Formats: sequence, structure tokens, C-alpha cells
Amino acid sequence: MYAVIKTGGKQYKIQVGEKLKIEQLKVENGSELIIDQVLMVADGDKVSVGAPLVNGAKVSATVLGQGRHDKIRIFKMRRRKHYQRHQGHRQNYTEIEITGISA
Repeated sequence: MYAVIKTGGKQYKIQVGEKLKIEQLKVENGSELIIDQVLMVADGDKVSVGAPLVNGAKVSATVLGQGRHDKIRIFKMRRRKHYQRHQGHRQNYTEIEITGISA
């Protein structure tokens, strides 16, 4: 059984027991998280596709921790103009583990 959920402006295909790094949410570590924006649920040959969401479908997850991704380096340059700009960025994330899918 798997599902497609939407969180943080992105879509993820998930299964039970899978660990996932999503956009940062303001939740405590170890707490239970319910995601109700489920776009699709598939159980074998039975597939439910929402328009845009599947009615009554929920995904439960446990919050494992908060963190930051690796640094992304941004470098801009104009050749022969003596223009260089350096910038870095680290995105925050919340790590979750999927504990259940209910359709």
C-alpha cells in the first residue's frame, strides 16, 4: 500500500515505515503528525485518485527530528566585468517516519 501526499508545496510518494525529510514544520520531536492532504491511495489493484484530495484519507507519521540540509553554494559572475557574488543557503527540514495510511 502506498500514497501520494502533499506537504510544503511538494508531493511525495510514501509507504509505511519509510523515513522522509519534508519542509520544516513547527512540531515537537517524538509527536504524532496527521497529514490529511492525500492526493492518491493505492492498495494493490485498487487505486483511489482525488479531485484534488481523497475524501477521508489520512496519513499518520511520527516526528523524528529537526535539522538542516547541506549548504548550497550560489556563485554569480560576469566575465571581464570584475563582478563576482558568493552566497550560501541551508534549508531547514523535519524528518518523519510514516506509521500508517488510512483510506
